[in-house]
Amino acid sequence: MNRIQWLAFALFLVLFAVAGSEVGAQVEADASGPWLPGEPLDLETLDAPALQLLLASGDVSAEALTAAYLARIAAIDDVGPALNAVIEINPAALAIARELDQQFANGGPVGPLHGIPVLLKANIDTGDEMATSAGSLALADHHAAEDAFHVARLRQAGAVILGKTNLSEWANFRDENSSSGWSSAGGQVRNPHVLDRNPCGSSSGSGAAVAASLAPLAVGTETNGSIVCPAGANGIVGIKPTLGTVSRSGIIPIAHSQDTAGPMAKTVSGAALMLGAMVAEDTSDPGSTAYPDGIPDFRPDPGQTRLDGVRIGIFRSYYGAGAFPETEAIFDEAMTTLKSLGATLVDPIEYSPPDEVWEARYALLLHEFKHDLNAYLANQSDIPADRNTLEKLIAWNTANASEVLPVFGQDIFELAQATDGLDSRAYRDAFALSVELMRTELSAWFEENSLDALLIPVNGPAWKTDWVGGDRFSFGGTSGLAAVSGYPSVVIPAGMVRGLPINVGFVGLPFAEPQLLQFAYALEQATLARRTPAYLPSLEWAVERGVP
Repeated sequence: MNRIQWLAFALFLVLFAVAGSEVGAQVEADASGPWLPGEPLDLETLDAPALQLLLASGDVSAEALTAAYLARIAAIDDVGPALNAVIEINPAALAIARELDQQFANGGPVGPLHGIPVLLKANIDTGDEMATSAGSLALADHHAAEDAFHVARLRQAGAVILGKTNLSEWANFRDENSSSGWSSAGGQVRNPHVLDRNPCGSSSGSGAAVAASLAPLAVGTETNGSIVCPAGANGIVGIKPTLGTVSRSGIIPIAHSQDTAGPMAKTVSGAALMLGAMVAEDTSDPGSTAYPDGIPDFRPDPGQTRLDGVRIGIFRSYYGAGAFPETEAIFDEAMTTLKSLGATLVDPIEYSPPDEVWEARYALLLHEFKHDLNAYLANQSDIPADRNTLEKLIAWNTANASEVLPVFGQDIFELAQATDGLDSRAYRDAFALSVELMRTELSAWFEENSLDALLIPVNGPAWKTDWVGGDRFSFGGTSGLAAVSGYPSVVIPAGMVRGLPINVGFVGLPFAEPQLLQFAYALEQATLARRTPAYLPSLEWAVERGVP
């Protein structure tokens, strides 16, 4: 960022502070609460549960809160550091908030998310004026006829759909040499902690937006790591739910064997609050899965921060193990903290998924992508005929390469197009050697060691965004445990390495989200590791100026 951009950023922060003061002057609050009358709303500090209390008490209106977040997006995402995290603002956001305020006046909160602004990843359908583009110019004018099932659930819970977030184009499933966070429709998402660093994963805009307090909550989607990796790189909480417990209807797909939407939030309690609103059985989703005993209360008990009797396995067989001492020191600190809270650690768990799992997983994704994307496109009446199949998209991208393919190509599209369908022997073998094998081995692993959860390192320090070399994953392989099996995971901030966030996570058996969230909450409260982004232009810039 040059000097002029920094001056512009400072100016807009001043304007934002003034706007925030005006918003604060419009509402009243109990002086004993986290916000005082006449002060601007501290959007960097307030998480979703704190906002829930302010809204439910009437101390803050939905319209004032929505206006405050819109002002912050204008100041930080559109100019200033220009994160490119939000690809589109919902033009109806303030009208929705005003309607919620009227409903509140007539009968109180409409639901648990009453008045709370939520951002959605741009591969999620909304039946409104916003596009569902998957970040691609090919679908820049695609407007879905109706909300995705889980979006309808969020609206019923009282959420204000604030806008849509930028993402890695086609959820990072277009080319092997991609740059995470780049899309032809939205440009490159920046990591708010250090701007030249990558935000990771396809839900990069959702992760950066929550970290930068552009919204208290955002929805991400994951096939393999696209919730947990951007949560880690941006230093926030992410939940990858048990496969099928959050509906896939209305999401531009990669693969039904692994796809899911999930919450991204500042705190474990905020993510749990959102998950409760998203989860429900959906008869239009063939893979929808109901909780065995009904939808639980996912919110962690704040009085239960001890982990006595809990057995947690330590997963150390990950790619890059031993190469990053600073990152591993944070992982070790998390283990020490869990032990101090009463947990029994099984360290290490002696297991490493066989190589054929990862090879088969990729073949599975290619087969399902072609099938699932073609099915989605065929059901959208407004998509032009020259873009309504994967084969036609490949041709359209080629014809518009200067705009759509300037950074990386479409090798994955072409590999997927060459697959033989879900009735082929190649697909059946891939499913057996990936999903079925991982579920069998992971379940046996839990049983043999009497585990309640696995603790995993989630990410190393974010790499520099590179449009020539693409992404540089020098650490990882842990997200695949939950992704391939379809089992749940919850990831949380655990520390910082040179100004860049490091997360750890918990993986459990199906429907273990309430327990995982309680474990994550206990660790979160013991460490308080989340940090507000510094918006540093680069680490080199900070070192030269003595910035800590």
